[in-house]
Amino acid sequence: MKCTLCPRQCHAIRAENTANGFCKMPTDIYISRIAPHFWEEPVISGANGTAAVFFTGCTLSCIYCQNSEISNENLGIKMNETKIADKINTLLKNGCHTLSFITATHYIFAVKKIIELINPTVPVVYNTSGYETVEAIKSLDGYIDIYLPDFKYTDNHLGKLYSGVDNYFEITSSAVDEMLKQTGKPKIGSDGILQRGTVIRNLVLPNHTKNSIEVINYLSEKYGDRIIFSLMGQYIPHYKAINHPKLGRKITMREYNKVLTAFENSKLDGFCQELTSADDKYIPDWYNSH
Repeated sequence: MKCTLCPRQCHAIRAENTANGFCKMPTDIYISRIAPHFWEEPVISGANGTAAVFFTGCTLSCIYCQNSEISNENLGIKMNETKIADKINTLLKNGCHTLSFITATHYIFAVKKIIELINPTVPVVYNTSGYETVEAIKSLDGYIDIYLPDFKYTDNHLGKLYSGVDNYFEITSSAVDEMLKQTGKPKIGSDGILQRGTVIRNLVLPNHTKNSIEVINYLSEKYGDRIIFSLMGQYIPHYKAINHPKLGRKITMREYNKVLTAFENSKLDGFCQELTSADDKYIPDWYNSH
């Protein structure tokens, strides 16, 4: 097929063994990890974790990606929808609170088929970079209960510089608008697990507190209490950001507190990470994930 699933609209020919698009993935499904994941927001992971399906490949090219082995080096194994569904069912039977599809833009067709096979009784989460077409998000209506997008930048120059995309802000804001249309305001169950809603994340980058504050201000004014906001302090230099002049270090306490103050003074409610989360131990071992 000529792929137009992501905003790059590269019209690449993707077939079972053909992968000449930006994401470098064929139509055959490649999975990097299926396992309980305990480090998402508390309303998603709870005590028993989310059943997390990490897809191989990515439509962005973030130079600081902490999962570069799977997003850029395509570390994963081929699986069909039935095998994936079987593994997910095992995790759900073992008590995972939610089901999360992670970085699945280029496999949206598979996500829908897997959900149809499982017919899950737990909330289904679509975990994304935010770089999505409105059409792709519309196609997920009725399948997804919780959207978990990043909102990385308000400054398109940063989107180009650090993630290799044009018009990140306009594309992501339009996609988030559609997510909100589908989910409405957050609804949390009596068990503390989010049943429906949109949770928006921002990762604080070193030397770029202004960007995070602008993201907070934009989300606060546009969405207010219609979303849950998650402020992430987990940044560690990885991939091409190691030794980068601006991104080659962790964020400082001063930087984080500056952004945290903006969050606390906004109309947003949600979560913030401790800076101790900036530790490699929270990154899955992709080489021993199967």
